[in-house]
Amino acid sequence: MFGNFLYFIVVLLIYSTYQPPESPLLPVGEALAGAVGLLLFFAAYALLAFGRLGKKLERLGPAAADVRHSALVTRLCVLAVALFAVDVYGLNLPAYLSGLPGLRVLPTLQALLFLVLFIGYLAIGWAAAHPTHDRIFRTRTSRRGYVAANIAFGIPVILPWLVLSGVADLIELLPFEAPRRWLTSPAGEMGYFLFFLILVAVTGPVLIRRFWRCRPLAEGPDRRRIAAVCQRAGLRFAEILDWPLFEGRMITAGVMGLVRRFRYILVTRAMLAYLAPEEIEQVIAHEVGHVKRHHLTFYLLFLTGYLVLAYAAFDLVIYALLYARPIHWLSAAGASDPTRLASILLNGCMVVLFLLYFRFIFGYFMRNFERQADLYVYRLYDDARPLIATLVKIAATSGIAPEKPNWHHFSIRQRVDYLLRCQADPAWINRHDRKVRRSLAVYLTALVLVSITAWQLNFGAAGRQLNRHLLQTIVSEELARDPRQPDLLVLLGDLHYQHHDLKQAAEAYEQAVVLDPNHPQGLNNLAWLYATGPVPDLRHPARALELALRAAALDPAPHVLDTLAESYYVNGRYAEAVAAGRRALEAAEEKNRAYFERQLEKFGKAREGAKE
Repeated sequence: MFGNFLYFIVVLLIYSTYQPPESPLLPVGEALAGAVGLLLFFAAYALLAFGRLGKKLERLGPAAADVRHSALVTRLCVLAVALFAVDVYGLNLPAYLSGLPGLRVLPTLQALLFLVLFIGYLAIGWAAAHPTHDRIFRTRTSRRGYVAANIAFGIPVILPWLVLSGVADLIELLPFEAPRRWLTSPAGEMGYFLFFLILVAVTGPVLIRRFWRCRPLAEGPDRRRIAAVCQRAGLRFAEILDWPLFEGRMITAGVMGLVRRFRYILVTRAMLAYLAPEEIEQVIAHEVGHVKRHHLTFYLLFLTGYLVLAYAAFDLVIYALLYARPIHWLSAAGASDPTRLASILLNGCMVVLFLLYFRFIFGYFMRNFERQADLYVYRLYDDARPLIATLVKIAATSGIAPEKPNWHHFSIRQRVDYLLRCQADPAWINRHDRKVRRSLAVYLTALVLVSITAWQLNFGAAGRQLNRHLLQTIVSEELARDPRQPDLLVLLGDLHYQHHDLKQAAEAYEQAVVLDPNHPQGLNNLAWLYATGPVPDLRHPARALELALRAAALDPAPHVLDTLAESYYVNGRYAEAVAAGRRALEAAEEKNRAYFERQLEKFGKAREGAKE
């Protein structure tokens, strides 16, 4: 069921990175018909696939049936993700809704509608899977309960995103500029996200408890036994809850909550019914081990680590895509418009990064944390045979093959074998603890290095230099393909100017002005360069004034008027420089007024000096 977390997160990534085209490719009726057709195709495929599996169950052994069923469920979930991506990127369904007034001002509401669409796919698949699941694992859950349990398991992913995104929408609606400006800054985005991540991690269990419809476990021997284990381990908690997972028919337990006030011990009715008292105690000891070993805190760290990795990888992926030029090749072949292609390729790379991170890094630590929680039993008990007996019972009653591992758990056979090894030689317990500590040290070191890389790419000199070099390379290649592009020539001139290659900047601006004599930016930038050039070869006051007058006539923006004032100034026409500088100051925004005031003061002093 942990796979459900991944599917929901991948879908959120797909939706959040979608860039709508200027106009949808299909009429709205055809797009909706296509979406309905995809749903019907998915339903037909799910019913047919599980119908075939159901006919083969009698010939398959329990282990083979479990493997086939799990593989088919995974295949359907992946297909649901793929069809959802087609709905978003192929049919452009978000583009038809974004124009609606309510959805335009509250983008989270639109995203929630598309999450409901994805849940619809999954619900169809789970409903088709229920009969074979019930026959293989003998859970005796209703179809409705099975589907609802799977959906509920994804709520912890959707809920933090919903709160985070919803509050951001509300801030955007506030009539205050400062909060919006802070929220859209890199520091604001990071601070806002970390604040909510910690808030949800601490208080989220309260809401999850309600979504999972958990109730306090009734007073009795089972509750007293569980409380006694927690007391023995020194673990404080808010409540022991009856967890109705799969209508309470799954033998399992859990713990959630970083702080005592919002920490809950979860147990299912099946666990209390089928396990002996000493087995219940050691299952709870396993869950206590997760808390005592701070695994919940580390999971929060791993989530933050992924965000840091994605932050660093985002720029690197963009650089790779631009250098490799797949967007240019596909666009030239007529595949699609460049913006949409870039969005699809970038989204695909980030989804792959997410899957690799959670499958191999997060999964590695989850497996070893589960083993560490198993071994915590030896902290409270001399003998772990009740826990071993529990694992054997789970394999026998659930139909899960003992040899079957998954991405977040060792197989039951591997868990039992390691417990028996520790039973014979307790040194293996410390050996595993050392392995976990070394792994965490390597991870934290890598996280620090990735954080430094991310900072440099986004805020450091290395990132700025790489951005300039990349942009200059792309612009030069485009101009080599078609040199008659004045906008790109001006951009190339700007890049040369930033690198202090002033002669090359002047050449680029001159070419732009030749191609388009009425290009305001080209005229203005060339005028500024000729007015302020640091070497005699680049000082052409008369030419600067001529260019600046033409630019100001075309676009009397504050920075253009400032160039005109500077051009008057270098030509000794100080009164006209003051007049142009005053016009620039009057048109300037509040945040830029200090610069224009200093300029006006310079021109005024020159005028007074000329009078003397």
